[in-house]
Amino acid sequence: MRDQWGMSNVLKVSLQATIYSLHGRGWSRRRIARELGIDRETVGRYLLLAKPAISTTGVEGTGEAKPAISTAGAEGAGKAKPAISTAGKGTGRKSQCEPLAEAIMAKVEVGLSAQRIYQDLVEESGFTDSYQSVKRFVRKLRSIQPERVWRLECQPGEELQLDFGLGAPIDDAEGKMRRSWVLRMVLS
Repeated sequence: MRDQWGMSNVLKVSLQATIYSLHGRGWSRRRIARELGIDRETVGRYLLLAKPAISTTGVEGTGEAKPAISTAGAEGAGKAKPAISTAGKGTGRKSQCEPLAEAIMAKVEVGLSAQRIYQDLVEESGFTDSYQSVKRFVRKLRSIQPERVWRLECQPGEELQLDFGLGAPIDDAEGKMRRSWVLRMVLS
């Protein structure tokens, strides 16, 4: 089976060069895959195989990288602008969940799942973006704020933990092995 770029298991050299070029300009694997219409894992495999051969110098001798996709706008005619900024870490499209961050944070603190939060947002706020965007946003919030540990306090002797079970075999006075039982109580 052939796809638009070549055989199903080997990409054309021109497509491989495009992958390396876009990666050299700071594009993520996901973005490269989306732009070229290929699987993200395929992009990763080619980048892994060619790791030592990737050059990030851009145009030979100048040390400048050319933008992969450029648009000439009405203002500043003749100047090329990259379609999407790759200026720093964490760049990309702003999450549609940002305006609802406080409401989402409150629901995360209560312990609701991302699916439940998404359903509530659609119902309460008329949220129109996807469940995946809410899931990513919740995952980001949970990584920033570790899970809360609740400390239970009680007065001395107010609570105890009780365990009962079969203990180790014991030799009795007659030389027989007897089964022992264990009762363990721990006060809080």
